[in-house]
Amino acid sequence: MTFLMTNLRNILFLSLAVFLVNISLVQPAQAQAALSYFKGQHVEPAFEGWRRNDDGTVTFYFGYHNENWEEELDIPISDNNFFSPGGRDRGQPTHFLPRRNRFTFEVDMPVGWDESQDFSWTLISPNGEVRRAYGSLLTDYIINPMIIASETGSLGAGISSAESRANVAPVASVYGDSQRSTRVGESITIRTHIEDDGLPRPRRTSERQIAADTEAGGVDGLDQAAIKRARLLRRPGQATVGKTNGLFLSWNVYRGRGKASFDPPQSKPWEDTRTSGNSPWGVHWVPPPIPEDGNYEVEVTFDEPGEYVLWARADDGGLYHDTYVTVSVSP
Repeated sequence: MTFLMTNLRNILFLSLAVFLVNISLVQPAQAQAALSYFKGQHVEPAFEGWRRNDDGTVTFYFGYHNENWEEELDIPISDNNFFSPGGRDRGQPTHFLPRRNRFTFEVDMPVGWDESQDFSWTLISPNGEVRRAYGSLLTDYIINPMIIASETGSLGAGISSAESRANVAPVASVYGDSQRSTRVGESITIRTHIEDDGLPRPRRTSERQIAADTEAGGVDGLDQAAIKRARLLRRPGQATVGKTNGLFLSWNVYRGRGKASFDPPQSKPWEDTRTSGNSPWGVHWVPPPIPEDGNYEVEVTFDEPGEYVLWARADDGGLYHDTYVTVSVSP
């Protein structure tokens, strides 16, 4: 009887141990999966940093993180989207693209403003979640071009280069009026000229990536199908967000409740890290061809009437320049 009881206790102990191991393996995966959503989540406003200008004014940089992978949220300027103290409307977006959007807009603070006051951006998402971002003059948040390049993924963690230090942001100029009008279903054409210094040069695959590709079947026109399959299965090995350097122009809705369609499709200015995403943060993204004359054309069509602000970002991988067009859309 003693022998039987001992064996029974051993069996129960082993069963419990196996159960606990299984739970420990399953729970992290479940917890991680629970943090990723296509829709129904909120937007986190983000304070990116600040700089003091030569005239004594201060510029704050803000961005946001839309917790959804697919849903684009609209939060008009109101009690649900405002700055304080002072004017509620500081040029912030009311249409929020998916996921992380860094350095989306700037707020200039005049000389003599009370720097001891809390300056905040409040967002209340459609699901009722309340979030705030606070501007801060702590020295840890001082912004310069190298920090922007590093934070957006143009550089590796803690890395600097002569090329990136010499980089000058592109300049986007829209031909024609900055205010347009159209009707639902009728397209408008926007022509934009981009000037850029060609830096940083489009970044090709790293030495580490080339070595991995070689193991997968070769490089430079060899077994590209095998290389692509290997990349799809391989998890990126990096400490920070990674971005492919290369000039692109992207038009998107900045304000307005309806949907706009862009032709040709625009590269995403947000961090879509999925392999299928048309984004500089995606594994397979390559910079689109640059027109010889530097002139880009896009046709925009709206499916609902209203007042829209379209936002264009010219991005060379390290630095960027923004411009806007307001469009009144009638039924």
